[in-house]
Amino acid sequence: MQRGTFQLMKSVNKSIVLNKIRTAEPISRAQIAKETSLTPPTVSSIVKELMEQGLVRESVLGHSSGGRKPTMLHINTAAFYVVGVDAGPESVECVLTDLTGAIFQRTSKVLENPLTNERFLSDVKEAISALLQAGGAEQEKIIGIGVAMHGVVDVKTGTSLVAPILNLRNIPIREVLEEEFNLTVRVENDARAMALGESWFGGHDDADSMVAVNIGRGVGAGIVINGKLYHGAQGIAGEFGHMTVDINGEICECGNRGCLQTFISGAAIAKRAKSRLKEQDGKLTAREIFELAESGRSDCVELLHETGHIMGVGLTNLIHVINPGEIVLGGGVMKSEKFLMPAALAAIRQKVLTPEAKQTRVTVSRLGDEATVLGAVSLLLVELFDPVMKTG
Repeated sequence: MQRGTFQLMKSVNKSIVLNKIRTAEPISRAQIAKETSLTPPTVSSIVKELMEQGLVRESVLGHSSGGRKPTMLHINTAAFYVVGVDAGPESVECVLTDLTGAIFQRTSKVLENPLTNERFLSDVKEAISALLQAGGAEQEKIIGIGVAMHGVVDVKTGTSLVAPILNLRNIPIREVLEEEFNLTVRVENDARAMALGESWFGGHDDADSMVAVNIGRGVGAGIVINGKLYHGAQGIAGEFGHMTVDINGEICECGNRGCLQTFISGAAIAKRAKSRLKEQDGKLTAREIFELAESGRSDCVELLHETGHIMGVGLTNLIHVINPGEIVLGGGVMKSEKFLMPAALAAIRQKVLTPEAKQTRVTVSRLGDEATVLGAVSLLLVELFDPVMKTG
């Protein structure tokens, strides 16, 4: 679907009706009018347009309390597709989904150092091209491409300003991809994309404020308030991993000392293990440390418990600053949930200021490895279904 076509599909009233159908289907035109305060003629006109565009379909007649039975409406989830991209820092993961986030096709490409902006963009384009060729979806049915990118992102221009792990700056992701594929492209920080994906797909409907923390090769967070991503005044809200927890600590990839990321990222866990578990040959990974802990190695269990405690200290700071209703943890490191979470939760209970704050829900993402790439998908879906809540 060409960029201009996607823009024409959107309007505030149209999105209100579309989102009401999405969240309450099956639903009648009359019920939509009642629950949205739009007039029945307005609802009928919008539904007619949505059906012509293929976004909405009718089903068998609904229940009637007397008189003519109403025709029920549903989202036509298979009518359009979205491309989601989790770009780096170690690989480019791409998925093709329908409007519910169901994945139909995926491709992956390893990023090989040293990278330049041009090489990185070439790898991203190659991965997306392979996905489109393998997926068999007509381009006219693809509403756009969502890209989740680590580091600092200018969401208005779709530019990666700083990608510290890749050691790259000022990558014009949106400009290059829109020119290459002639599709609408949205680019967001990976942790914020993950937060939006959790809000969209993760079953957190009762949380009016939520923070999603992505702990893997790096550490970042995304903040969702009333369904809306919060970016901050200069767009760096959520850089949770660069919270200073030890002013005399190790130098982080960002250049500062003692960032939380230098304690709880996968690389940090592996580095601490290397200095402590001296009888191990070679370089241990965080995954291998988890496997050793699972096998009963007490030193690895202790290391993960310590990491969980430090994580809990950081999360306590997050609770004190933002006081969210829920914190959702994701990323590769959280596969060690069994050893990390008890220590993290104990630290939170010990250190939070009030008894009420101890009730903050801290959970592990149910989306697993798909959390970030589905977050990239949600960048397009939230704009289609709920554009007034897209930015912060």
